[in-house]
Amino acid sequence: MNLKSPTFMLLFAVSLIAAAGNMALQSVLPALGRAFELSDTLVAGAFAISALMWTLTSPVWARLSDRLGRKRVILIGLGGFILSMSGFGLAATAGLEGWLLAIVAFSLMVVARTVYGLFGSAAPIASQAYVADRTTAAERTQAMSWLASAQGLGTVVGPALAPFFVLPLVGLAGPLYAFAAMGAVVLWAVWRYLPSGDVVRQPTDRLRDPGRGLWRDPRIKDYLLYGTALMAVQAINISVLGFHVIDELAVEGLAPSQAQPFIGVAMLAGAAATLMVQWGLIPMLKMQPRDLIRWGAGLALVGNAMSIASPGFFGVVVGYAVVSMGVGFARPGFTAGSSLSVGPHEQGAVAGLMMSLAGLSFLAPPLIGVGLYELAEPAPFIFNVILGLAALIGCFLSPVLRFGPEDLPDRDETPAPGTPPASQPGPEGSR
Repeated sequence: MNLKSPTFMLLFAVSLIAAAGNMALQSVLPALGRAFELSDTLVAGAFAISALMWTLTSPVWARLSDRLGRKRVILIGLGGFILSMSGFGLAATAGLEGWLLAIVAFSLMVVARTVYGLFGSAAPIASQAYVADRTTAAERTQAMSWLASAQGLGTVVGPALAPFFVLPLVGLAGPLYAFAAMGAVVLWAVWRYLPSGDVVRQPTDRLRDPGRGLWRDPRIKDYLLYGTALMAVQAINISVLGFHVIDELAVEGLAPSQAQPFIGVAMLAGAAATLMVQWGLIPMLKMQPRDLIRWGAGLALVGNAMSIASPGFFGVVVGYAVVSMGVGFARPGFTAGSSLSVGPHEQGAVAGLMMSLAGLSFLAPPLIGVGLYELAEPAPFIFNVILGLAALIGCFLSPVLRFGPEDLPDRDETPAPGTPPASQPGPEGSR
């Protein structure tokens, strides 16, 4: 697959709009919680059900992307994103305008977010599998890195644009309506222009040893453990960031609503650092998964240590940017590493597992991070330093991570016993 082709650009847009919408929501969520006079931990914890749904449904969407086709599952995921964002915006408006009690409005916001948990993983899973279907092993690290960079660009676009949509009539709910509309445009473009049914799509079976289960397969287990740790570090930093900025600026006498542009600046710095890594350093240095995961864990550790040592708004921004650089290295590293470690018939299953990590990372870690933050400001960053150190040590102790798929003998490309033979799929959906 040509990374400059219209097809790849459409997949890039799918990942971009989802990431931008989610980061726009993350940027306004702390101010919404403070406006509703809710506990910070309650605001973070209420969305755990969405993360749980994401984790549980990711393997389901991986299997359905094999049966229904990648394109149809991408469309389903985009539809869930639009419904969730618009529903969340309506509930937020109802609470802010006093049409509903704050707790009732917040409950409806949780329901809307749960809808995203049910359907949100469908689009990125199918997009990753679509790319894997159409790339060779040699091309896949770069392709996955560029697809991951769409999420990095989304983290720039979301918080950068969010303040511009906080308008008099819609208030803090404005960004949610705006990104729902953008999602509708992307959905139409995918339906109209994304090719489908033009390659052999391998049906996904369980990985090599069915008795072990996906999480215990020795080829990818360590990548999954590493990814879980690094995604948890990222989730904690994202969840704490808005509250941290609000509290630092409160010392200067700024109200939570006035802190919104500063939250955007902090998120923008992190996103710019991610893009510098994924669009600049990784292609320029031609880094392999083994190198990516080492740099990722090391920078995530350093960034959190900086947040401990340098309090204040400047310290918040710089620390978050360094952590984001680490995640920028790590995510394409463990995603491409796990994909390269298995055969063609297992790509859908691996894509589902990678999306499960995103759900798991926002299940318990935000609760832990915000809870620790309410106890003591440095506490979540100390916890993240421990996680980052564990991941870095694992990079050198685990044979799978220490050598990486690029250094191991060619993997077995034959289907696992019991795997149905590849067949030409039917049309995945017409234009």
